Amino acid sequence: MAEPDQTTEESGGGDAGGPDVVAAGAGTAHGSDEIMIELQEVTKRYPGSNEDAIESLTLQVPKGEILVLVGPSGCGKSTALRLINRMIEPTSGHIIFDGEDVTTVDADHLRRRIGYVIQQIGLFPHRTIADNIATVPRLSGWDKQRTDARVDELLETVGMDPSMYRDRYPNELSGGQAQRIGVARALGADPLVMLMDEPFGAIDPITRDRLQNEFLRLQQELRKTIVFVTHDIDEAIKMGDRIAILGERSRIAQFDTPERILAAPANDFVEDFIGSGATLQGLSLERVRDVQLNTDYPVVRHDVGVTEAQRVLETSSEDWLLVLDDDDRPARWVTLDHLDRTDKRLIENGRKVTALAEPEDTLRDALEEMLLSNAGATVAIDGRGKYHGVIELETLMNVLQRMRREAKAHYARHAEPDTDDTSVDA
Repeated sequence: MAEPDQTTEESGGGDAGGPDVVAAGAGTAHGSDEIMIELQEVTKRYPGSNEDAIESLTLQVPKGEILVLVGPSGCGKSTALRLINRMIEPTSGHIIFDGEDVTTVDADHLRRRIGYVIQQIGLFPHRTIADNIATVPRLSGWDKQRTDARVDELLETVGMDPSMYRDRYPNELSGGQAQRIGVARALGADPLVMLMDEPFGAIDPITRDRLQNEFLRLQQELRKTIVFVTHDIDEAIKMGDRIAILGERSRIAQFDTPERILAAPANDFVEDFIGSGATLQGLSLERVRDVQLNTDYPVVRHDVGVTEAQRVLETSSEDWLLVLDDDDRPARWVTLDHLDRTDKRLIENGRKVTALAEPEDTLRDALEEMLLSNAGATVAIDGRGKYHGVIELETLMNVLQRMRREAKAHYARHAEPDTDDTSVDA
């Protein structure tokens, strides 16, 4: 993925712990990314109002990526989303869709090229699930055979058996099932673009997390271009390839990857919005498979004997020794005290290893396991449970420091001279 330029409405980087930044108000992708959606100085002012609801919004969304619009209530996130498919007409500016200026084309034709998912889902209660999913294909003139095949394909895509669900009605679905159907309907005519307005906001946290994971898995296959609105910074970090943090009137406070926003908030507004836990949130973006494990940790097989175990531990700088079972799976943590005070076999001695992390786990997961560990460390294992190495607190600190260095270096490369300080209205 190419690196986007950071943009902001404020320069107070020193106060926020971030670099000095450019006062630009535009969210532009950097490099050779092919742009699917572009807003050029788009403004929306409602009749009778003295202020713009959206003020000169400029942003770009590269093909195949998820851009998340996030910000406080009333900042214009949903308004900006509706401007893209012209459910709301802009007062001024231009909307570019796959290289075509669609600011004045037929709005109904434009909307049929865009999938739309909303928090309230909006399924037609008097229509079957199959008829709901078939809405846009039928409007687009698809024949019955093609439409029926697409309905079944999409039900399978979202993990719902067509034979069980195609003839049901919306009131026969759970909240999570209804949301899946909402996504399937949005994909009905295989649109290039999807707009999602807080799609997982009205369901319980457990279901929300599962649906988010399912959708990200689906996106890996489909690679749609998606603009996603949320007020939840944690959801933005999880879902977005890039994030635009918006202040009042959708003025962009920072536009960048989740990693760089967390590592170097552009200003006080961004830092306050992402919260005091931003540093730890950055660990959610790195996987165990991507870090250098400590493979020099004192480790023995359970059958080496107490004398050898004592020798290995005494010649190391660690307080704990890791004992592996016959299959090289982590079994016990032992100290010299454990070895001195008992004649138990190693496989029965010390404390059971409970803090484990697999390659696909995040470093945030590894940290949470570490806090529960007897030894203050997390043991990295493969998919079969075999020992791979140890993750220590120093490992995580090094990752966070690296993320911050990389973010600062990026902004230093893309800094523009002679810019004046302005401030975010939020």
